[in-house]
Amino acid sequence: MKITKILLLFLLSPSLFAGSINNKNFGNVRVTEVTSIYDGDTFRVNIAEYPSIIGERIPIRINGIDTPELRGKCKQEKILARKAKQVTVNILRNAKVIELRNMHRGKYFRIVADVYVDGKSVAKELVKRDLAVIYHGHKKSNWCK
Repeated sequence: MKITKILLLFLLSPSLFAGSINNKNFGNVRVTEVTSIYDGDTFRVNIAEYPSIIGERIPIRINGIDTPELRGKCKQEKILARKAKQVTVNILRNAKVIELRNMHRGKYFRIVADVYVDGKSVAKELVKRDLAVIYHGHKKSNWCK
């Protein structure tokens, strides 16, 4: 009986912790290099202080916002998506310091983080320019209205 309980605990423990990894905060880190920018809220970076296997070309999604999609549903969304991407490109390429704060794992193995450039929030800048909306996992915004 005791062996059965231990075996059951051993088998269930990975599934108990798997769900919590998405809610875990992995702290803050400085970006060494931006390697590519996909759209207004998603890009890839190198982080020198992490081993290469996890610190090179790691996908990042800006926490708490949603930008229009480049492959959007209408012409207006695609135009806004290109503008959002260009603003993100300009902000990241001209940065002296890029920080990822409050990092956690999101969908698709991306790191979701509050992104700060030279001490200023990239998310707030995109929202201020009407190129992003506040987003916390609910229904996405309709950019075609």
